[in-house]
Parts: sequence; C-alpha cells; structure tokens
Amino acid sequence: MQRIRWVLAAAILCSPAAWAATPASGPSGIDLAGIDHGVKPGDDFFRYANGGWLMTAQIPADRSSTGTFLKVFEQAEKNTAELISDAGAGHPAAGSNARRIADYYAAWMDTATIEQHGLAPLKPELAQIGAIASRADLARVLGSRLRADVDPVNATHFHTQNLFGLFVTQGLEDPSHNIAYLLQGGLGMPSRDYYLSSDPHMLATRGKYLTYIGALLEQAGTADAAAKAKTVLDLETKIAKAQTDLLDSQDIHKANNLWRMADFARKAPGLDWASYFKAAGLDGQQQIDTWQPNAVTGLSALVASEPLQAWKDLLLFHTINQSAGLLPKAYADLSFDFYGRTLQGTPQQQPRWKRAVGATSGDLGDAVGQLYVKHYFPASSKAEIEQLVKNLIAAFNDRIDTLSWMTPATREKAKAKLATLRVGVGYPDTWRDYGSLQIRADDALGNHLRAEKFEYEHQRAKLGQRVDKGEWWMTPQTVNAVNLPLQNALNFPAAILQPPFFDPHADAAANYGAIGSVIGHEISHSFDNMGAEFDAEGRLANWWTPEDLAHFKAAGQQLAKQFDQYEALPGLHVNGEQTLGENIADVSGLTIAYLAYHKSLGGKPAPVIDGLDGDQRFFLAYGQAWRSKIRDAAQRQRLATDVHAPADFRAQTVRNLDPWYPAFGVKPGEKLYLAPKDRVKIW
Repeated sequence: MQRIRWVLAAAILCSPAAWAATPASGPSGIDLAGIDHGVKPGDDFFRYANGGWLMTAQIPADRSSTGTFLKVFEQAEKNTAELISDAGAGHPAAGSNARRIADYYAAWMDTATIEQHGLAPLKPELAQIGAIASRADLARVLGSRLRADVDPVNATHFHTQNLFGLFVTQGLEDPSHNIAYLLQGGLGMPSRDYYLSSDPHMLATRGKYLTYIGALLEQAGTADAAAKAKTVLDLETKIAKAQTDLLDSQDIHKANNLWRMADFARKAPGLDWASYFKAAGLDGQQQIDTWQPNAVTGLSALVASEPLQAWKDLLLFHTINQSAGLLPKAYADLSFDFYGRTLQGTPQQQPRWKRAVGATSGDLGDAVGQLYVKHYFPASSKAEIEQLVKNLIAAFNDRIDTLSWMTPATREKAKAKLATLRVGVGYPDTWRDYGSLQIRADDALGNHLRAEKFEYEHQRAKLGQRVDKGEWWMTPQTVNAVNLPLQNALNFPAAILQPPFFDPHADAAANYGAIGSVIGHEISHSFDNMGAEFDAEGRLANWWTPEDLAHFKAAGQQLAKQFDQYEALPGLHVNGEQTLGENIADVSGLTIAYLAYHKSLGGKPAPVIDGLDGDQRFFLAYGQAWRSKIRDAAQRQRLATDVHAPADFRAQTVRNLDPWYPAFGVKPGEKLYLAPKDRVKIW
C-alpha cells in the first residue's frame, strides 16, 4: 500500500475488550462466525464477509474505529509496551538505548513533574515569538521552526502547523543524490477543506475550532484571547486559500520545480528567504524543489501582507497547540476535546500509558525496533515472507508477459523495473544511532522537542549525499507497509507480519488473500498512476509507448468512476481520482496475489477446508482483512484528507476479478455485478 499507511495508522487502534467476543478462525484461517449468510456476496461482499462481526463489534470509547488492522496493531502495541516497560530493568548504563527508552517513557508518565513545569519548556520559543519586531525577525523564527517530514506516503500533502515542511530524498531527475523538497503547511486543522468548504459539518467544525483556539490561549494567560483566536483563524483561512489542493499535490509533474536559492526572492516575494534559509540551516544548498510552487508563492506573499501581530498570534497558538499533549492536563484535555472528540468523534482519551508507548516508539523508533525484532520476529518468519514476496514478484513478472494490451517496448521496461525492485522485510540492515540525542527522565516535552530537532538534523545531513537505496522509512514495530517509488523499494515492517495477515501455520489461501494482497498491493504501487511515472532507477521518466499510456490512463479513469459511485456518508461520495493510486494497487495487488496463490499449489487442486474451496478462502481472507467500523466524524475527515477509499469499499475490489464470480455464484442483477467489459484490469 504505497499509501495504505495513514488511513490504517489512524484506524489500527482498538482495545482488548473490543476483540474479546471475536470468534476464533477455523482451520481455514477464515472467521466463519464473522460471515453473514443473509447477505448475497454479489450485493455487498464486505457485509457478506464481515456482517456477523459487524453486528456485535463495538468501537472502544478511546478509538475512532476498530477492525482487523486495529487487532494487529494492538498486539504490536502490547508487545512494544512490554519491551519499553522492561527497558529500565537492571539500571541500564547512561547513554545506552535502553536508558533513553526508559527515561523517555518515565518522563511521559510523570504527570506531576509535567504539571509543575507548566509552560516552562516552551519559554525559549515563546520568548522568541515575543521578540519579533520586524519581517526579518519573523523570517528567522519561521526558518528556525522548519521540521522534517519523514512520512514518504503523505509528503505530497504534508500536514504541519509550521509554515513549510522539509522532505529529503533523491531528486526526481537525479536518482543519485538527495535533495531538499519544500512543502506547504501552516494549518491547525487537517486540510484546507476544513476552512473553505460550505458543508454544514465543516462550518460547525470551524466554529468549534475558533472556540478551541480561544480556550487554549486563555489557558496560557493570553490577554484578549477571543480576539486573538479570530485573528488566528482568519490567517489560517488565508493560508488555506493559498495552499494547493490534494489532487494537484499528487501530480508528480507539477512537483518537479527545482528553484535555485536566488529564485525564491523573485518567484515568491514577501518572505525574507535569505534569513529564512539561514535559520533553517539550508543556506548552503544550491537548489530546492518546491513541491507546490503556487502555494510557496502565496504563503510568502502572506508573510508580507498580513500584520506582524497576526503572525505572532498564530505562532503563539501553534507553539502551544503542537505541544499540548505534553503540557499540563488542562491543555491536553482541551486539545483532545477538539482533535479527538470533534474531529474524530472519539468520546474518550486513550490511557496515558498507551500514548506514552506510542510517543516513545515514535521518537526512538529504531531503538525500540531493535528490541521488537529480537523478541518478536524470528528468522523463520523473515525467510517465509521473503519467499512469499519472491512468489508474488514472479507472478507479477508472468502477468506482464500475458498482458495483451502492452507493447514489447513497454513490457521490457516494466520487467526491468520489477527486476530491480528492492524488498525489505522485517527491519533495516542498519540502525539509527541516537548517541547525540539527550533524553531526560524529568523533561517529557523537552525530550520530544529535542527528538524533533534530532530528526531534522538527521534528514538535513543527507542533503547532497548519495542515496541509500536500503534506507527504511518505517520502524519494525509499525503495523503498515510502504512502497517507495523513488527508491524502487518496498518496506514490510515486522509488526504487520502476524495473524490474521500472516500465520506460518495457516492455509495458503488465507495467507495469500491477506498478507499476499498487501504485498501485491505494494508491488503494484511501483506501477500505479504515480509509480508508473518512475523508471527502474527511480528517475521521473516516461517509459511508456503512447498507445500503452493511453490504455493505462483509460483503465484508471474507469476505476475512478467506479469508486466515485460509492457513498460513504449521506451525500458524501468517495473521490475516485483522489484515491486512484490506492485503488489501482488494490485491484492489481489482489490479482497478483490470486495468481501467486494458484502458482503455489503446484498444479494440484486446492483442498476444501471448513466447507470452503481455495478461491472462496482466498477472497474471504481479503474481505476480512478490510474488516472495519468507523465513527462518522473520522470518516468525514478521511474523505477530505486521505488518498485511500474507506475500508468497506476496498473490500469490494473483488468485483473486478473474474474468478470471484464463479467462486460465489455472482449473477447479473446483483449490486456488485460488473459485465466482463466493465471489470477493470490494469496489471
């Protein structure tokens, strides 16, 4: 899932109670009790596969959703929590990773010290804001707050409350060296739609956001908090208008904009760029890629046109808001009330220990990851997954040979790209060195701020260096997977390689339908509407013949229209164009997984298990992998910000595969039935 990550990261949270009543799978690896035989598979395959589970599943009070990914996440969370809790045993040496882990977690849990410190950890930043007396001062403060985005999935729509974000990876046209990408930011709500949409729910959310801004500023003792809140919202609204929308941000060709340092003052006047880049430590760069050039120009103009005091008010709010979770309880509660209850519909905050585990695992990812791999990812699992990956790549290679629409010239390029695909399973070859990161047992917020700065410096140090093709962008304890089109590489972290996605003792059909489709999805991302823009070296290059490209784009549009028809909430449909890359990867990945499953049978017929034949088990495993239940508010946010379709519609992808129809006796007239000519076949 080149972008499976954040919709699942936002959804893979559930409590043990939510799963206590979940029936155990039979020998087939399928949750038989979860099936609703009162629903025709051809009318709604998601509800057929999961209707029994949906009838009893409850979203825990501290979650915005529940489902299969949440079940896997929770097991990984439990394992990680035990490792973090044990890290301090035996009084590990100062400066060791175990000591850092123990101290970071202890500081997070030490609420008495957090209450005692109040806003003190933010005093240097707040004083810096208070001292702004000129546009040059403002530029220096903005530059000093530039931070790195380390999510390769969402780089195209980087969400940061800082005015800009930095992403470091290889150049679009020069795959040998790392360059800097400057990305739009500046908003406190999830996307520009929350500021600009006339939808009644969005209007109501804006009102609650205004109240929240005022309450947070008032809690901090700010004079005229209500008036300043209006100033902040007005300025953020102007920032939203200047930003590039999600669809344009996904267009890789519109992102290929190398500006020399002198170009910024000319192409984006308003911000003192020399002061900005010096404060950000980027003044030594020769050029920077501006991913959203119109946004950079518009945001820079706002720096000059809007009152200095408005910017100071905005910076004050953002500084407190970004740190609210590690400030005294009054701040943290206000933050959760808006970001949890209002935006996600989640009635109850997670227990502090869970938030502390997530924070520790996030800021000390590789340190925790080393422990996770040692305890929970045996070499046997790594070897078995690597073999499964080889089977899927072989199936994809065979598939390329049989595509009737593809010309020999394009086929040769596609096979070359597949042959050089680099697959990482479980964990990276090298681990991050945290030796220069100071962690204290009595400074929770300071630890996080230093970790952010540490990450920024790590990314900045890569600039101009040769690209590390083996670099990982996810930690082993992450329940997710990623395709990296620029590196032509895949990462499959250890934590997702566990039941029900992967079980070394399970039937092959279940493994191929679940983890096989995940892996196939990631492989397919190298050939989706974005991945297909990159050659075998990760260079932005057109390797398609005009005829093949036209066919590929036509098939993509057919799939986009298919998803446009899905209504996720009353009056709110899935955006087929916004979710196209993920939908292409779902169709292609499921196709490849199916072919690989049958190839694994070695010509022998699949056994019947639990009354299900091989194809039925394969498709049911896929449908149950997307098992999910989500709150309306969270669904609304994802429809506005996410490049993934909702989970229930992703399960309906089966309607594009010919073998699904005889497996479940699907006939014309049933709701999911597609005539053969309307079934989307891309890879």
